[in-house]
Amino acid sequence: MSNFLAIATVTETLRQILDAAAAESRISGAVATALRPTAATVGLPAVGVNLYLYQVTPNSALRNVDQPNRRGDGTVLEPPQIALDLHYLLTFYGKEQDLEPQRVMGSVLRYLNSRPLLTRESIRNAKLSLPVLAESNLDEQIDLVRLIMMPMTPEEMSKLWSIFFQTPYVLSVVYQASVVLLRGDEVAQPALPVSSRNLYVRTFRQPVIEQILSQKPPAGEITSNRPIVVGDAIHLQGRQLKGDVTRVRLGNDEITPSELGDTRIMFRLDMPPFPALSLRAGVQGVQVVQHVRMGTPESDHAGNASKVSAFVLHPVVTAGAVAISSRVVDGMTLCTDDITLNFSPRVGVSQRVALLLNEIDPPLDRAARAYRFEVSFVPPNPSDTSVATIVTRVKDVVAGDYLVRVQVDGAESLLKTGPDPNHPAYSEPKVTIS
Repeated sequence: MSNFLAIATVTETLRQILDAAAAESRISGAVATALRPTAATVGLPAVGVNLYLYQVTPNSALRNVDQPNRRGDGTVLEPPQIALDLHYLLTFYGKEQDLEPQRVMGSVLRYLNSRPLLTRESIRNAKLSLPVLAESNLDEQIDLVRLIMMPMTPEEMSKLWSIFFQTPYVLSVVYQASVVLLRGDEVAQPALPVSSRNLYVRTFRQPVIEQILSQKPPAGEITSNRPIVVGDAIHLQGRQLKGDVTRVRLGNDEITPSELGDTRIMFRLDMPPFPALSLRAGVQGVQVVQHVRMGTPESDHAGNASKVSAFVLHPVVTAGAVAISSRVVDGMTLCTDDITLNFSPRVGVSQRVALLLNEIDPPLDRAARAYRFEVSFVPPNPSDTSVATIVTRVKDVVAGDYLVRVQVDGAESLLKTGPDPNHPAYSEPKVTIS
C-alpha cells in the first residue's frame, strides 16, 4: 500500500524513464517534461516528450477488494484503500522537417515496451531527485505499477484534445499506469488471534417444496384438495428437503417435523409441536429451513432455505345464540341476538372477522335468507394478543334456524353435512335466532 504521495511519485518516476528514452533517440537536447500542454511553448521541450496526467479512475478489478473494512460498531477492521488507474498523455515535440517528434516517439515506445514496469529502483531514484517525494512509500507497494499503451480512435483523441482550450494538436499517445493503491492512515484495532479453526466444505443443496398435502388424523387419505384445519397432518413433498438439521418455518415459528425424508416431510398443525396459542387462521407461508452444525462445540448456523409456499388454514367454529329482543315488521319477526363464537385456532386482535348466516330449509316459494356481519371485538385483557371466544350482536335477523360460518382474514370455516349420504345437505354448525 502507498501513501498520498504515490500519484506524484508515479508521475516523476515515469518522467525520468521518458527522459532516458528520449536520450536514446540520438537527438541532441531531447528531454522529458511533466507540464500541461498549452498553446504557449514556455516550459515545454523544444525537442523531446511531455508527460501530463489528465485523468484518474478507480481500478475496476480492485475497487471493492478491501470491503468490508469496518466492524459493525464502526471501528476500523483494516485501513481502507483505494485502487487507481492513472491516465497520461504523452506529447512529442521537435522539428517536423527533421521528423524529430516521430523519432522521439519511436524511441519512447520501444523503451516503454521493453520496460513496462516501474521498478522499485526507479521509484527510489525519483524520490532522491525530488525532495518533496522523500516520504513516498510507493516502492514498498506489493504490486508493481504497470504501463499499458491505450488504443485511441480519432474521435476519442479529438475529445481528449478539446479539453486543452486553444491548444493545437501535436503528435501524442495515451498510457495507463495501473494499479496505484492508496491506503488510509486509520489505525486498525488489533484483534485476538484465532485459537482454533474449523473448515467445512459442503455441496450446495437447495430444498424445494413442490406440493403441500394434508391428512385427517389418524389415518385419513393424504390429499391436496381438502380444506386444512387445526389438527391435520401436513405433508410437504419436494426434493433435497433433508439437511443436517431440518426444521419447518410457519410464520415466525420453527418446529422439528415428525417425519423427515429427502422427498417428504410431515408435521402436525397442532400445539405442540407449535408453541401454545401461536396458530392463526388465514394464509400461511411455509418454508423448509436447513441449519448447519458448525463450531466448537457445534451449534446451529443458518444454511439453506426453500422458497415460501402457501396454504390456507381454515378456522373451526362452534356457535350459540341468546335472544335479546324482537319486533314485528310487516308480519315478520326481526330479532336481535347475541351470538357466541368459539374459534380454533384463536383469533388475533389484528385479524379481520366476518360472520355469515344462511337460512336452513327455507320454503320452496322463496330464496333462503342470508346475512353478513362484520365482527369487531376487544380482548377482555388489554395485554392479550388473541381470543378464543367472541360474542357479537346481530340485529334485525328474521327468526329461524341458520347455518353459521365465519371468515378470518378471508379463510372461511367449514360446514358439516348431515348423516344421510343420499341427501348430503349442510347441517352444522347452526344457531336458532328467536
